[in-house]
Amino acid sequence: MRPIPAIYQRLGVRPVIHGSGTTTRYGGSVLRPEVLEAMREASQALVNIDELNEAAGAAIARILGAEAAFVTAGASSGLILQAAACIAGDDPAKITRLPDTRGMRNEIVIQRAHRFAYDQAYRVAGGTLVEIGLARRTQPFELEDAITERTAAVAYLVSPFTSPPGVLTLEQTVAIAHRRGVPVIVDAASMLPPRENLTKFLRAGADLVSFSGGKGIRGPQSTGILAGRRDLVKAVALNASPNQALGRAAKTSKEEIAGLVTALELFVAEDEKAEMQRYTDVCARIVEGLRDLPGLRVVVEQDPVNRVIPHAVVYFTPEWVGPTGHAVQVALAKGDPHIYVQQGAHQGGYVDEIAVDPINLQAGDAELLTRRLREELTRR
Repeated sequence: MRPIPAIYQRLGVRPVIHGSGTTTRYGGSVLRPEVLEAMREASQALVNIDELNEAAGAAIARILGAEAAFVTAGASSGLILQAAACIAGDDPAKITRLPDTRGMRNEIVIQRAHRFAYDQAYRVAGGTLVEIGLARRTQPFELEDAITERTAAVAYLVSPFTSPPGVLTLEQTVAIAHRRGVPVIVDAASMLPPRENLTKFLRAGADLVSFSGGKGIRGPQSTGILAGRRDLVKAVALNASPNQALGRAAKTSKEEIAGLVTALELFVAEDEKAEMQRYTDVCARIVEGLRDLPGLRVVVEQDPVNRVIPHAVVYFTPEWVGPTGHAVQVALAKGDPHIYVQQGAHQGGYVDEIAVDPINLQAGDAELLTRRLREELTRR
C-alpha cells in the first residue's frame, strides 16, 4: 500500500483505489504536479479577476478553436451559466432578476434520454425544462414542435450510455434549433479524452459546450470550461463571478484559473496514442487475472462514446452462479482499502456487468484491485 499523506492521517481519512473513472465523489483525478506549481505561483500576486478571466478565456479559446471561452467553477456551474446566458443574456436588469424568469424566454428543451441528475443546474438559473421524446427515441418533429417563442435553448447531453441509436444526434438537433434561431448548449463534462472532443462539438455547431477542468484534463477538480459563441460567452462572464450575479456562488480563484490553463496546455501536448496504450496494458492485466472464472466474459473495451478510454469489463453471462455485480461493488467499496468500480449498464444482453476505468489507477493498484475482485467474485 502507498503511504497515507499526513493531512489525511491527521483527519482520519483513508485514500481509495479509484477504478470508477474520474468521479468527483471519490476525488476526481490526480492533479498534475505542474498544475500545482502554477497554482502556487499564481498565489504570490494579486490580479484583476476580470482581466484574468478574459486572458485565460482567450488562451483556452485559441486551443479549442472557439470564438471565446470562460473558466467556470466545475462543469456543473457551467450548466448554470449556460442557462443564465441564454435566458438573461447581457441585460443587467434580467441578470439581476435571475432566477426569477417571469416574462423571459426561459424554456430549455431536452430529450428524455438526456435527462440526468445535473440538469437541475438549468433550473437553478430559472430555466423550465421541456421534455421531448421517449427513453430511447426522439423524432425530429418533436423538437420542432417544442420550440416556441418561450424557448431559450436546446440542451444536449454527451455522456456514456445516454444516446441510444433512436435519439436525435447533435447535428440533427443543431440543424433544427438553428433554423428557429435557438442556441444549442452541450454538456460534455466527462468526454475528455479523446482530445478531438475539445473541438468536435463546436465544429458540429454547438453554441456553448461545457467540459470538466478536472477529470481527464487533470486540472483543479473544481474548474470547468465553457467555450463557444462570443456573444454567449460575454453573457456568461456577466452572469458569473466576480460580478454580483447568480454565478457569484460558483467562484473561481486566480489559482484555479491559472491551474486550469496550465493543465489544458499539458493535456493537448500529450501523446494520446501512448496514453491509450498504457490504459490498455493496465486493463489487459486485470482481464488476464479474471478471465478463467466460469460464467464470466472478461474483455478490454473502448469505443468513441460509452468507453472513451479502454476499460476492463466483466460481463456476467446467464451461466454465472456467483454474487451479483452490485454485491461485488458494495463489498469492494466497504473493504480496506476502499475500492470503487463501475457497475451497471448491462450492455449486449448480459445480465450484469462490472467495469474498471484505469485512468486513476496508480502503481500496484491494478494488481490489488484484481485480487480483491477475484476474492469477491468467488465468494460463496
